[in-house]
Amino acid sequence: MKKLFILLLFIIATVLTFCSKVYAEDIFKITSANFDTSNSIMVISAQDNTTEQIMPDVKTVMLENPKRIYFDINSAILTIPKQDWSFNSQGIKQVIVSQFTTNPDVVRVVLYLDENFSPSDIKFLKIKNNIILKFKNSLCQNTYFQNTYRDEHASSSDFYEYMTVYTPIKKALTEDNIVEQLQEAFNATVQQVTAPAVEKMQLKLNTKYYIDKLTTKPNAVLINGFGSLTVEKPMILTNPTRIVFDMSNTLVAQNLRNKEFKINETESVKIGQFSVNKARIVITTPDVEKYIPIYSNDNQSLLIANINSVIPSSLYSSSADALTYNLETTNSQTESMTISFNNPVVHGFDRTNDEITFYLYNVSRYNEETFKNTFVKSNLFSNAKITLLNGNGLKLTIPIDKDSLVNTYLGADGKALKITVKAPKKVSIQKESAILPAKPGVKSVVIDAGHGGTDYGAIRNGINEKDITLDVAKRIEKLLKKQGYQVTMTRANDIYVSLQDRVAISESVAPDIFVSVHVNSSTRPEITGIETHYYHQESLNLAQTVHSSLASAIESNNRGLFKSKFYVINHTTSPAILIEIGFISNDNERAQLVSEKRKEKTAKSIVEGINNYFKQH
Repeated sequence: MKKLFILLLFIIATVLTFCSKVYAEDIFKITSANFDTSNSIMVISAQDNTTEQIMPDVKTVMLENPKRIYFDINSAILTIPKQDWSFNSQGIKQVIVSQFTTNPDVVRVVLYLDENFSPSDIKFLKIKNNIILKFKNSLCQNTYFQNTYRDEHASSSDFYEYMTVYTPIKKALTEDNIVEQLQEAFNATVQQVTAPAVEKMQLKLNTKYYIDKLTTKPNAVLINGFGSLTVEKPMILTNPTRIVFDMSNTLVAQNLRNKEFKINETESVKIGQFSVNKARIVITTPDVEKYIPIYSNDNQSLLIANINSVIPSSLYSSSADALTYNLETTNSQTESMTISFNNPVVHGFDRTNDEITFYLYNVSRYNEETFKNTFVKSNLFSNAKITLLNGNGLKLTIPIDKDSLVNTYLGADGKALKITVKAPKKVSIQKESAILPAKPGVKSVVIDAGHGGTDYGAIRNGINEKDITLDVAKRIEKLLKKQGYQVTMTRANDIYVSLQDRVAISESVAPDIFVSVHVNSSTRPEITGIETHYYHQESLNLAQTVHSSLASAIESNNRGLFKSKFYVINHTTSPAILIEIGFISNDNERAQLVSEKRKEKTAKSIVEGINNYFKQH
């Protein structure tokens, strides 16, 4: 009898151990919750384990007074603090995510709604380890063509939407509110925030694409997510050599950020949230020139791979034929090429200074005569050509001007590819500014207003760097002319002027000095201050004198002098400096930079510095 009892205890213990193990594996561990007003989505993410987690069913319950819905996530643990957000936007007024019970484990999500908001406007999706709530009337209007690549690192198409979030401030524990806090802790009641004590935070919430997985392969990195991805023109860095791909309007899952993944023995990749609306992928490799982005036919995933290691047949399951070609001319500078296919296309893309190349991996046939006839009279695509890739696929090569702006687009069904090229405007020096040789005995100055036209420079809260630089440059011009200087502007209007043309303008004048005006930007919003850059040693005294005058006049952080190889101060033969007059990324300094007082004070101090420089020479 005793042996039977021991055996029974052993069986019970084994069953309990097995059940607890199964239970532990089935727990949905919530690691993050994000609410995105730009795309009108809420994402609840679970821990990305090696074993697939069981996604819980979601059933909503409607309540009134106040109007709200809630749903429970069963067998779930909230590994982050309780989330409690209130919004000053329409539709969703408040969201609460909390651990409702712990035995059993249930997480409850409560959404407080406007009276005119219908719960039927909420759709639930379950993608991998994410529960996604998609709200109708998205602020992001989807069009057929999705922007897959752009040269610009800042664009007016970026989301810069602000939302105010109010977080309740916990009251001190007193006899009056002990019961209230106990009820809140055990979720006995769920009420809207009515206490007047709230903490206000300004947030930028903006994404078009959400990255939830990164996988390394031999000589390649696979990015998975959902939304619509856009890759910016890559940057190459040294010491160590690495290539940087930024993805605009993209949010990176918390568990992926700032982790290093091995690609092979000599290469690695790191992904991070570079700024509130930009993801950054950094690949450390000696073969930086060989890594290119390859887009899936639904634009949901991105393979960044060494082109020499790509096996085209592994990228697709069905072939496609090029059916039609179309040329669209916006103006003499801007044209678009569109190619339509009978099946979704898988393509890679490479951008160099003088050409763009498309690798159409699963495209086997095209009509060469029709292609040539369509673009023979094009200003920008007449020299485009299509050749065969080794094995299978086509290669489309388009020569471009060095300073062109390139954007590529993929149709929502993957069956159309659109390439837009905007050539740089050829500045007529005589029209833009009266270029005259320096007069004997008269000091000549070239003032360069940074950016302009399609080149916005840094952008924050709808304010563009190009507008501030032009305003300050014109003030400097006016003050200098009043004092008898001969002044040449590289741009006097809101137009695009290439770096080469800016240098050409200066060289045609052969001025005594060259001064370029810019506004700084940083991913760290707390940074402020002014700084002055020079490159050639003969420019050092000019930099020291002007910066000293500016630093003494402007009440901001003095960040000092920098020896920097900016194009315009490197290629001009006259003494040349580039002045960063403040940080547009700092809220307070940005407000000052657009004020009359700061702009006028900046211009006067720069002119004073120029005067002091010429007194010494």
